[in-house]
Amino acid sequence: MAVNKNALIRYKTIDKCLQNNFRQWTLNDLIEAVSDALYEYEGKAIDVSKRTVQLDIQMMRSDKLGYNAPIVVYERKFYKYEDASYSITNSPISNQDLTKLSEAVSFLKQFQGFSHFEELGSMVQKLEDHVYTQKTQEKSLIDFEKNENLKGLKFLDPLYQFILKKQAIEITYQSFKARQESTFTFHPYLLKEFRNRWFVIGKRQKHEGIMNLALDRMISIEKSLKSFLLDSNFNSENFYKNAIGVSVSPNLKPENMLLYINHKQAPYVLTKPFHHTQKEVSRDHYGVTISLEVQHNFELEKEILSLGEGIKVIAPERLKRNIKERLYDAVDVYETEINDKNLRTIAKRLEYKGFGILNHVYTKRDIRKLKAKFDTYIKQNNEQAFGMREVLQKLPEIKDILFNKNFKKLVKSIDKNAFLTKAIYFDKSPQDNWYVTWHQDVPINVLEKIETVGFSSWTNKKGVISVCPPEEISKNTFSMRIHLDDTTEKNGALKVIPGSHNKRLNDDEIKLITTNSIPFASEVASGGVQLIKPLLLHASSASKVQKRRRVLHLEFSSIALPNRLEYKEKEVLFNPK
Repeated sequence: MAVNKNALIRYKTIDKCLQNNFRQWTLNDLIEAVSDALYEYEGKAIDVSKRTVQLDIQMMRSDKLGYNAPIVVYERKFYKYEDASYSITNSPISNQDLTKLSEAVSFLKQFQGFSHFEELGSMVQKLEDHVYTQKTQEKSLIDFEKNENLKGLKFLDPLYQFILKKQAIEITYQSFKARQESTFTFHPYLLKEFRNRWFVIGKRQKHEGIMNLALDRMISIEKSLKSFLLDSNFNSENFYKNAIGVSVSPNLKPENMLLYINHKQAPYVLTKPFHHTQKEVSRDHYGVTISLEVQHNFELEKEILSLGEGIKVIAPERLKRNIKERLYDAVDVYETEINDKNLRTIAKRLEYKGFGILNHVYTKRDIRKLKAKFDTYIKQNNEQAFGMREVLQKLPEIKDILFNKNFKKLVKSIDKNAFLTKAIYFDKSPQDNWYVTWHQDVPINVLEKIETVGFSSWTNKKGVISVCPPEEISKNTFSMRIHLDDTTEKNGALKVIPGSHNKRLNDDEIKLITTNSIPFASEVASGGVQLIKPLLLHASSASKVQKRRRVLHLEFSSIALPNRLEYKEKEVLFNPK
């Protein structure tokens, strides 16, 4: 039954009034509300008669529009919904409409076999399922993937309209890597969905390449006053034909990817191919080998990683190496979990033995980053790698890597009031190889020389002022040696005398103890740390192999220096409470 626009406005207005249970509605009240609504929508006064509103109420009560509104009259003059929660906006589709929808679904299904309607299948299924649900009042038979919490979906329709009308936009955007948002002009060509995440494809400037922007990283969009930049060479089908997902490098040629999938995962990959170029190369009792002609991109790696141990990259070598590295990094995430038992154990060992070793504190990814930053800095600044001092003042950017969750838990387990006092980088390599005799670490570095009781043996080497503090401060201090390489006896691992950390020793005492003790060789894996007390007797041999041994040595204390003395490299780690 055809319904004109004014009638729909009247029905919606009456419905809105009757939903308001805090007011009693007479027929005249409803006439007045309807008249106001029509004036607001149409911009002119429309005479609404008593007869018109009465007929509207009868229509809403009937099944002609599928409303069946429970409108009742009480006290012989007031109108209300008998069901206080009712609204015509919640009413189901009428049987007549359901019949028409069923016919439409049947008609659309006739086209599903044609290539032009390949993308119509899921839409038809959704519509058919909705019709079935409305007819039978039963639960849905199809549950399509959805994510109501996905950000950016509000931009879908506006972006579609901008693309349709070929209009440039001003977009405020912040990628996951960016520290702050930025606003720029963008010329959108295509909306693309991949794995339930939406992207808009387009260009920023004429001479820039095609780029994709994730809708969930958008902050705002609006129409730009600039002219739309049309790229006549952009063809979505050709642009994405050699890639999985949305990351495309126009100048990168597709490669032949060989993947071996085990017998458990093979059926899933064969029935749902990674890409239209997928071909079966061979098979045996244990699995199947497939080939793909695609670009090497992030999404390809993600698809491979999603199958875990069920897939192996055969070629190319770069993809194989990347997947291996990412799997190692994934295992590292679990390996670097430090529990309270580990923390209690190493704290006790540090107290009673003077040292403790804890592997898997930093991930391999963290270690790679640290190595790269040190190598770059040393090369650019012609620094002495075998003993670079004041590291955090020279390379403050490594703090984000160093001061991670594990680091803070470990330091707090030793001394919750600790602050950092010194940072030295050692690189024992084939070019810089040395041995260190038995000794204790006594001197501390300060900002300036101020003669103070208990502080002795002042030195000034290349502007670094050092002094031997009272024994109380030495006993309070502890060091953390972060190993960037696997350290063994062969490449100069630190040798220590357990339990020799309880007092400051003279030369004769050091000789006596080291001569009559069996040293412990501190072998530590890359990413592990060794905690030691500075008064612990320690030494190291020269490396016997052509292998680097890089260590970042950090010292900590919780005792403030007296008489205006200040540690030269003091770094507060935890906010005081």
